Amino acid sequence: MRRSLLITVSVLTLLVGCVSGTAQVARRTFALEAQDPTFWSLIGRDTELETIASGFRFTEGPVWDPSGFLYVSDEKGNKIYRVYPSGRKEEVIAIGDPDGNTLDRQHRLIDCSSVLRAVVEITPAGKYNILANSYEGKKLNTPNDVTVGPDDALYFTDPNMDLARGEKQELPFQGVYRLDKKGELTLLAKDLSEPNGLAFSPDGKHFYVDDSEQKNIRIYDVTSNGMLANGRIFGTEPGGHDEGVPDGMKVDMDGNLYVTGPKGIWVWNANGQHIGTITLPEQPANLAWGNNDHGALYITATTSVYRLRTKTAGYVPYSK
Repeated sequence: MRRSLLITVSVLTLLVGCVSGTAQVARRTFALEAQDPTFWSLIGRDTELETIASGFRFTEGPVWDPSGFLYVSDEKGNKIYRVYPSGRKEEVIAIGDPDGNTLDRQHRLIDCSSVLRAVVEITPAGKYNILANSYEGKKLNTPNDVTVGPDDALYFTDPNMDLARGEKQELPFQGVYRLDKKGELTLLAKDLSEPNGLAFSPDGKHFYVDDSEQKNIRIYDVTSNGMLANGRIFGTEPGGHDEGVPDGMKVDMDGNLYVTGPKGIWVWNANGQHIGTITLPEQPANLAWGNNDHGALYITATTSVYRLRTKTAGYVPYSK
């Protein structure tokens, strides 16, 4: 086993609970841990973690707008915000349990709303239009995350984890779907027990998706008609109870994966080797490449939004 190289960048503390009226403080250290030296070609040893904004109830779905701000979902707050690098926040829309977001090739904001059980377009006027909310006449479960494919179609996951009390699951599976420009919805996979974050390789030949319940990352080959084939396990992210599971993911221009997981972000090379971990002060749910050079990771982690500069550039599908 390769010996880990650990560099501690800063120490931050979190209040995580109370027992018998006494506050229990757990120290989670922001640290960069390399399982392989190639990790340092992606993240500088002296990189600092910046807090951009805080005070949210539960952050998700970051997506960078080229105009110079970040869209962020506050799931428990039932709102989507614009968050500027200065920390300024502007409400975009109040909507039920917003989750993953993307921009499409027309730079429309696309959101997954668990309460609506739908994938929706958010309009500049702060309204929404439903793009997909059923499959073969049955309601979707709770769409979770969405991305743009190399064919300009929208690809999204549909687990049942956010079904509201009293809501019934109508589909007998938790699927991965493709939504084309004509509004046609195609089921791509139903073999995952809890599909979550998703991403394409920069060359469009491979598709990655998390199975949060199984704590693994799946990889599929992408066929010429946008379908998926040859699904197999790419990697696993085991962890203790309440430490986090594979959730959001993004890919850089060299095909390395950055996947949220136990205690932080796990970095994988394109061969399925876990090359390093970024431990964060709050448990992250998702992340996005930002800034004009796509050289910063913006991370939504529980109550806050963080920024981490990288030595690489991210793959941003809607910017092509």
